[in-house]
Amino acid sequence: MINTDNVIREGDAEDQPTKTLRVVVAEDDVLYREGLASLLQRTGFTVVGQACNGDDLLAIVRTESPDVVVVDIRMPPTHTTEGLDAARAIRQQSPATGVLVLSAHLDTEFALELVTRGDGLGYLLKSRVADVTDFVDAVQQISRGSVVVDPGVVAELVNARRRNDPLAQLTSREREVLALMAEGRSNSGIGRRLWITESTVEKHIRSVMTKLNLPDTNDDHRRVLAAITFLANR
Repeated sequence: MINTDNVIREGDAEDQPTKTLRVVVAEDDVLYREGLASLLQRTGFTVVGQACNGDDLLAIVRTESPDVVVVDIRMPPTHTTEGLDAARAIRQQSPATGVLVLSAHLDTEFALELVTRGDGLGYLLKSRVADVTDFVDAVQQISRGSVVVDPGVVAELVNARRRNDPLAQLTSREREVLALMAEGRSNSGIGRRLWITESTVEKHIRSVMTKLNLPDTNDDHRRVLAAITFLANR
């Protein structure tokens, strides 16, 4: 069985009858390309074409109508986003063809730009190919219309959210106090609910305001802003 901790997927389709999937491999490094083609052949796929650049890839796709294309994100002539550009073109010209983009380096922006274009698309780090079971499963899932996302992308998104979360630096008690503030409770009401003194509540509120970077004022405006911040980020 595939370890679902290693490959994160969305929209897995229902199991379909097994068939020999036709795949095209696009990679300018001939040794890596031949290695991928050999791996795919050994694991039950039919490799119907190989390409070393985006133009050749698009020509093969038009001729062979493969089930899935496996393409490096960087190919000649500029070695920047040729693979991604080819994936966009394939999506427009042959929407039934799944596309798995491989990248040597994690690029969350490119990954999200790709996989949000529809079903049957995927983005994996090349290091993931070393786990043959995961790689083969990813190609099969994409052929069925699933979206495959490298877990490194997911981890980066989670970490980014944590870094940008204004509530992340609050203690659990400060979160409780802020949650009750968002309900409109007074300091005394918060104290009664949490079984702490009003002075302790005030101490927690001062800490919350400081951590949320809300300047000290003589009115209740800060409490409103703090409550809005809580509701927007919980």
